[in-house]
Amino acid sequence: MAAALVRPTNNRMIAGVCAGLARRFGTRPATMRVLFLLSCLLPGPQFLVYLALWVLLPSEDRASGAAAW
Repeated sequence: MAAALVRPTNNRMIAGVCAGLARRFGTRPATMRVLFLLSCLLPGPQFLVYLALWVLLPSEDRASGAAAW
């Protein structure tokens, strides 16, 4: 079963979005960060998507707390 899409409390650099995506897709966080930085060289809304994921993805500690209810 795939890992839940949450922002982990460890391995964070800014908000934990890249670390959460890396955990979900089975890659290293550094690889996901490099891919994100390279994607920023292309035109598109990458930065806005990052901000949206920061707001929409629950933090790991909040997600585990909500699962306990």
